[in-house]
Amino acid sequence: MTRVIARHYETAQPLELVVDGQTIVTVREVAAGVSLADDLPWLAPGFCDPQINGAVGISFLYPHRRMTQSGPVSMEPEEAWDRVLQACRSHGIGIFLPTLITASFETLQQALSTWERVCESHSQYRQVCPGYHLEGPYLSPEDGPRGAHPRAHIRNPDWDEFQRLQEAAGGHIRMVTLAPERPGAITMIEKLVAAGIIVAIGHTAASAEAIRAAVRAGARLSTHLGNGCHALLPRHENYLWEQLACDDLWASIICDGFHLPPAVVKCLVRGKTLDRLLLTCDASSLAGLPPGRYREWDTDVEISPEGRIGVAGTPFLAGSGLFTDTCVTNVIRYAGLTLSQAIHLAALQPRRLLGLPLPELAPSRPADWLTFRWHPDGVIQDIQWLNACCT
Repeated sequence: MTRVIARHYETAQPLELVVDGQTIVTVREVAAGVSLADDLPWLAPGFCDPQINGAVGISFLYPHRRMTQSGPVSMEPEEAWDRVLQACRSHGIGIFLPTLITASFETLQQALSTWERVCESHSQYRQVCPGYHLEGPYLSPEDGPRGAHPRAHIRNPDWDEFQRLQEAAGGHIRMVTLAPERPGAITMIEKLVAAGIIVAIGHTAASAEAIRAAVRAGARLSTHLGNGCHALLPRHENYLWEQLACDDLWASIICDGFHLPPAVVKCLVRGKTLDRLLLTCDASSLAGLPPGRYREWDTDVEISPEGRIGVAGTPFLAGSGLFTDTCVTNVIRYAGLTLSQAIHLAALQPRRLLGLPLPELAPSRPADWLTFRWHPDGVIQDIQWLNACCT
């Protein structure tokens, strides 16, 4: 049994919890005389991130290798999975969608089947990974919207191909990001939605009508809105405004401090409101690695001491190097949110989008909650999980 005293993230009320393994046993308010609230850690549900490409040198595209400054080294998928899982948990992420970006059919099929075998080998892994996010290959080939996705493997939507990928994934592909202007995209969206899959618009150069058609077909999310787009756009009629204005589209945003300026974050929060917004760190395979130069995607990339990942010698980003806890503290500063509102975007909103149960702080419920230290002018520190899942 473990006893914890911490402040609830919504009310600041000090609570005493008793936890047995992965289950909450008791919850009670602490008597007023014991309430040294300012010295207590905060208590919040674990974060849920729908877009994790990998971490600590491991890409979900390549289950059998890990990238180091000296180059790639071989690794068993089970160890690779555990390294990514522990990196995510150390930053408060308790649920995530392993995200596979644009690649050949063979690469995607092998990766999905490998990770599915790993997840099926341990029941608790499925709790952490309720499904996969396929970001590509049905994206825009244009520079800017394409982002870091390899042009050679960008292609039109193909329902037969997707069905074979879904079979490799054991039926667990849960989200697909695509560009709605691609030939056959609207029909593809309709089929995906009918199969119960969340469709997101992203890496797109779509017209307003193509975006509206995608929404009518059932698209529900804008993937990392504000990124994966042209450097220059018409000031009024463009795909960013169109997605921001659409009340039927949720949006995920990357608040790592590098992908979006503070003013843009604030506008996106105000435009989408807390009801149609969620945070993602979009962690890349290099997230969590020490600063230095690495060779990835056939490109020299550099990780700064602050965690920025860029193409060496250029101003261009090469992925995200930070995690959801950083996004929480940044959105508080950039958009003037409270801690409670930021946790809402990082923990509850992604679960709502994915149709997952919301955490309950009650006896006999899963102890997938965490404690941490936080001050309004600082960062989240000293993250501790209440449960023993996957540790």
